[in-house]
Amino acid sequence: MKKKKKVPVIILNGFLGSGKTTLFRNLLSQAKQKDISVCAIVNDMSELDVDGELLGITDIVEKDSSILESIHSCVLSSKKGIIALNKSLERLLSYQNPELIIIETSGSCHPMPLVQYFENHQSAKLTGLFVLVDSLMLAHDYSYGESLVPKMQNNLAENIRDTTNLLVEQMMFCSHLLLTKADRIQKDKLPHIASYIKTINPFSSTHSVHFGKLAIESLFELEEYDYHRIAQLVNELTPILETEEGSDRPYDLATRVIKDDRPFHPKRLWETCHQYLGHGIYRSKGFFWLASRDKHSLLWNQAAGSISLEIIGSWRAGILEDTDHGLSEIEVKLLSEKLSKESGRFGDRHCDLTVIGDKAEIDQFTNALKACFLENEEIQLWRNGHSFEDPWPKNLVKLVN
Repeated sequence: MKKKKKVPVIILNGFLGSGKTTLFRNLLSQAKQKDISVCAIVNDMSELDVDGELLGITDIVEKDSSILESIHSCVLSSKKGIIALNKSLERLLSYQNPELIIIETSGSCHPMPLVQYFENHQSAKLTGLFVLVDSLMLAHDYSYGESLVPKMQNNLAENIRDTTNLLVEQMMFCSHLLLTKADRIQKDKLPHIASYIKTINPFSSTHSVHFGKLAIESLFELEEYDYHRIAQLVNELTPILETEEGSDRPYDLATRVIKDDRPFHPKRLWETCHQYLGHGIYRSKGFFWLASRDKHSLLWNQAAGSISLEIIGSWRAGILEDTDHGLSEIEVKLLSEKLSKESGRFGDRHCDLTVIGDKAEIDQFTNALKACFLENEEIQLWRNGHSFEDPWPKNLVKLVN
């Protein structure tokens, strides 16, 4: 009897905010357009599952379909995460016969447990471990990569394991290293970054990727992952990682969730981000609204010192409040019925944000963000049509497939 071919697996790994979701969405969009059978798993460490929500919102895949699994509230490299990964793969493979499986890990995921998991998998084979590295973050935090290895060596000497260890070890395990946000640093600095990275992993290919643009066809040309190359590294790290694998949030990372129905005061939010966003706040993301832009549902996307706002769509409440909404009576009735089921004071408008950062810094930033919500007196001003000062860019990008 002919042995069934194993399904190739691509893992998108990399530190928080490196651009994994952008690449993930781009690949799934290509698969849909080119009729390539792909199954996908997304791992979001936040209980809000922002990445899973984004995929549903953009209609790249149906949220309840049999091609996407979302694993959140734990990191895949933990014991709990590996168990969840195994269950998700079994479910996907029982429903589908995919040509490719793509896994997006959370930013705090160590690649080694995933490599070990796939080494002897019966139905799937790891062909690409892509590690995405934020060029802008390397420029700001590690002197364009120059101080990365010295900081790692200092950690080893002092028996410290923090996010520098994670970043370096992600690079050491990768088969392909993708530099993101290269357009945001000086062009002549990119070769410096590449040269320092090459000393960490001389065997991986290194490429820069803009806005997640990578041809999905190229993923089918990859050979199976070279387990022999990292065998010694596995032996050295196994006793160390065994002490971490029970933790869903290793490396002194903490997560805070902000849920509120109120809008942010645009000027206070701007000032808070400039005053309280420290190096220890690695990632924050989610959905929110501004008192000055109450028609739009916005995506908050912060990585290191960079923040971007994108328009997700329009709030139902905002559509109905618009005197020129152009809706029929039936459409107005349907929208009104949906809004009547909302528990918030402002219809379907709400803020759901997750913040990921160093335990020592996360509460200060989270509390500062919470102080940006409108107070009761300001809510009354908003209801009366008050115009709030808004220093954020006027032209925001609209999120599209």
